[in-house]
Amino acid sequence: MTARMPEIVYDAVVLAGGRASRLDGTSKAGLVVEGARLLDRALAASARARRVVVVGPPELAGALPVSDPASGYAGPAPGLTREDPPFGGPVAGLAAGLRALPDSGAPWVLLLAVDVPRAARAIALLEDAVSRAPVDGAYLVRDGRAQWLVGLYRRAALDAALDGIETDGAPMKHLVGALRCVEVPDRAGWSDDIDTPADAARLGARVAGRGADRDR
Repeated sequence: MTARMPEIVYDAVVLAGGRASRLDGTSKAGLVVEGARLLDRALAASARARRVVVVGPPELAGALPVSDPASGYAGPAPGLTREDPPFGGPVAGLAAGLRALPDSGAPWVLLLAVDVPRAARAIALLEDAVSRAPVDGAYLVRDGRAQWLVGLYRRAALDAALDGIETDGAPMKHLVGALRCVEVPDRAGWSDDIDTPADAARLGARVAGRGADRDR
């Protein structure tokens, strides 16, 4: 008889506060892929989380959905917070997201960058990876490149790694380097992100309101 894998219970932090300088400052959260904004796609990928916090500018408040299956979003109502200082980088964003979650939250944290439109397909791989070994986390690796912002991490390990470090401008590599993590190969490109106009074209992203299909 095959042993049943333990359920992985997690909260989620969605990072949506970058400058998008290589996209001429266009908000990544508002880019549309296959009719849905990147913010909505990231929240849909986080739908199994107990709680979700979006880290980004205050103007995103009006773009956050309510939890209503009839509207197409059945996940938890997301909160919104901002890293300090603004544009402090992903480690600062993660730290802000964790502060916005209760200390008694889920034992795991799903970390997603908003600019990864196909991340939802990788969640099951991450859950499987952390359920098979006593590790602090798992993240995708695409063509030898670590994609730390598509990862599932133990909350206690993140808190310990963040304790006492200067988060402003800190590289994710240093934070994750303090953890015992599993690298999950991403052969399908589910962690491909949008940093440049070429990335946007390759992944079919466009500015909301442009193009033939209707935005949701």
